[in-house]
Amino acid sequence: MNIKVFNIRLSKEHCQNDQAKMNEFLDSVEVKLTSTNFVTTGTIDYWSAAVFYQPKSVKSQKSENKLQLDDLSSDELKIFKALRSWRNDLAEKLNWSAFRICHNSHLLEIAKHNPKTIVELGLISTFGAARAEKYGAEIMSVLKQY
Repeated sequence: MNIKVFNIRLSKEHCQNDQAKMNEFLDSVEVKLTSTNFVTTGTIDYWSAAVFYQPKSVKSQKSENKLQLDDLSSDELKIFKALRSWRNDLAEKLNWSAFRICHNSHLLEIAKHNPKTIVELGLISTFGAARAEKYGAEIMSVLKQY
């Protein structure tokens, strides 16, 4: 774990700039712990902030790059909507929450990749082989409509 110490001077001329530097840093790392202390020297008052951090992980960076609805073409969007409808109907029939079957992020990936077989469906990393085995035939029948 790494540590970085910031001093936020309270004078009007420095406070905004010091805060901006700290905020920029905080946006670029995964914060694990912080500690703050008020310091007065008799002439200068400031907050001292120690930030314990790690560089942003690959996982965090991936989550920022998640597939969004805007990333789909109009045909892929139709597939996504059909898959979502299938999933919601199945969830209602089973009296489950829809996310127990699969998340919207899974449906986005399926719509984007448009797999042609259950094996290809299982290779979609966010979906996986277990879900492909369980729901693959139904999903493939939805995909064949497009």
